[in-house]
Amino acid sequence: MNSRNTALVIGTGAGGGSIARELQGKYQVTILEAGKEFRPFSLPIQKMAVLRHTGLFLDERMIRLLLPNMLVEKSRDMVMVRGIGLGGTTTLATGNAVRYDGALRELGIDLNQQFEELYRELPITTEHQKHWTDTTKDMFRLFESMGLNPTPTPKLMQALQCVECGHCAIGCPTGAKWDTRALVNQAVLSGAELLTGCRVIGLEIQAGTVQKVTALYHGKRKDFQADLVVLAAGGLGTPVILQNSGIACKPTLFVDPVLCVAGPQPGISQDHQLLMPFISQQDGYILSPYMDYLSFFFNPDWRLPMKNIASIMIKLADDETGSTDGKKIDKSMTPSDHRRMAGAVTKSREILERLGVKEKDQFLGTLNAGHPGGMLPLTENEKTSLHSPLLPDNLYIADATLLPRSMGNPPMLTIMALAKKIASLV
Repeated sequence: MNSRNTALVIGTGAGGGSIARELQGKYQVTILEAGKEFRPFSLPIQKMAVLRHTGLFLDERMIRLLLPNMLVEKSRDMVMVRGIGLGGTTTLATGNAVRYDGALRELGIDLNQQFEELYRELPITTEHQKHWTDTTKDMFRLFESMGLNPTPTPKLMQALQCVECGHCAIGCPTGAKWDTRALVNQAVLSGAELLTGCRVIGLEIQAGTVQKVTALYHGKRKDFQADLVVLAAGGLGTPVILQNSGIACKPTLFVDPVLCVAGPQPGISQDHQLLMPFISQQDGYILSPYMDYLSFFFNPDWRLPMKNIASIMIKLADDETGSTDGKKIDKSMTPSDHRRMAGAVTKSREILERLGVKEKDQFLGTLNAGHPGGMLPLTENEKTSLHSPLLPDNLYIADATLLPRSMGNPPMLTIMALAKKIASLV
C-alpha cells in the first residue's frame, strides 16, 4: 500500500473515470464531479425540428435546453462544446476508440501496455460494420474509390445492441455505446465515494503540497483534503483550476476544430446511421460521415429535414495557440489552420458531388470544437514522471491538458491510456 492513503479525483471523463477506477483500492478515492447525472436528448427530434423556423433556437448555447449535459461556449470564431456531468464528454462523444499517441511516443512515453490492457478490458469493436445501413456502405465504397483509404472506426460499444438511430452524440437510447460512467460505477462498487454537483474552484498550496481543495458543493463552499489530488476536469476545466491556484499554464490551447460540409440528398437517411462509422486519415485532418445536431438546430443553412441531408465531417489538427481563464476562451483559427481547412472543404465537396450533391447546393455547418487540451503539455523531461515541475508533488493531471499537440483525431482512448500510466506511477 502506498504511504498516501487518500486520493481526490476531480472529473469523471476519459481521464478521471479511468484513473479513479485504477486508484481505488490503492487509495481510498473520492471523486468530485461538477455536473450531475447524464440526461440524454429525449424529445422527438422531428417535432423539435419544426421549431427551428420560429426563431426559438437563436444561439448554440441554448442547446442545454435540449441536452442539459452539453455546455456550449464561444471563442472568437468557433463554438466550444463539452460535456458537463457524470461521464464528462464521453457521454456525448461517438464512442471512438482510436489509438493516436504518436506525439507522446516522440517524447519517449510508451503506452503499449496500457493500450493492451484497454483492449482486453473494454468493449472495443469494429463488429458494427456488419450492421451498416446501405447509406454507410455506399459512402464507404465511395471513399475507397477516391483513394481516401477509409477504415472502420473501432468503437466502444456493444454492436448487437445498436439500432442505427444516429443518436450517438446526444444519448444512446439502447445502452449500446460505452462511456466512462461504467468505470466510475466500478470504482464506487469497490468503495470510492462519488459527489456530483461539486465544482472545484481552487487549490490551497503550501510548501510544495496541495493542502486543501475548495469546491462549491450544491452552491456551498466545501473543503477537501487528500494525500493525492488528480485533476481531470478536461482541457478547459483543469487549466482554470490550476490558474485559480497560482499555477501558470501555457497559451498552447488546441481544440480540434470540426466543420461539416453538407447538402441536400433526398431520402439518404444519414441520420439513421452510426455516427463516424469509418474514418479517412488525411494530412492534418480526418474525414467521416457525421450528422451535426448543433448545425441542424442552430445553423439557418440546415433547414432541410434531417433525413434529406448528406454530411461529411472534417476534424482538423489545429495550431496550439490559445488560452482560457474561466471567463473567456481566447481561441481562433490561424492562417495555417484556415489553409488546411480550405483543402479539407474542397475534398469534402468533391465527395458530396460524387454522391450526387451539386456544389452549388452544398452548405457548411457551424465551426465547432470539442477536444480541448494542451495548456500544460508534457515534455521530454517528464517522460518518466508524467509530472510537470510546475505542479506540487502530490498533484497530478490526467486529461488532455497534458497532450503535447493537437491530434485531429478522437482522443478518448489515448487519454485513458495516459491516465492508466499515471495511475501506475503514483
